[in-house]
Amino acid sequence: MSALAISAITDADVEPVVALWQRCGLTRPWNDPHADIALARRRDNSTVLIGREGGAIVATIMVGHDGHRGWVYYVAVDPDCQKRGFGRLIMAAAEEWLRAAGISKLQLLVRRENEAANAFYGSLGFELSTSVMFQKWLDGRTPT
Repeated sequence: MSALAISAITDADVEPVVALWQRCGLTRPWNDPHADIALARRRDNSTVLIGREGGAIVATIMVGHDGHRGWVYYVAVDPDCQKRGFGRLIMAAAEEWLRAAGISKLQLLVRRENEAANAFYGSLGFELSTSVMFQKWLDGRTPT
């Protein structure tokens, strides 16, 4: 694996991080990535970690917990930097962040059709859950 300098996001990192998420296809019309970052940074139970190579942000992960279970979102590796171990390194950093917070279980959501992501998480030891996810828009939107 290559070296990756991992740290918490700073104000100066927000725009490059959002651009990376857009490049990786992680943003959706109903999400505001700027608001998501601001919320994660405002709380002590969540953060956004970034990975740099040569000063450039090439990996990110948003990590948080509810006191019992950890969650990760916006797991991104620059498409030009994939297959170099950066995804594993940024995931390991999130796992360590959760362990330091006393959290022993990590969960995540992946779209069923995202075969590459499903294979990646499987290679990290994640197992398919038998839980069923329900959702409800509280602002009256049509379900997606």
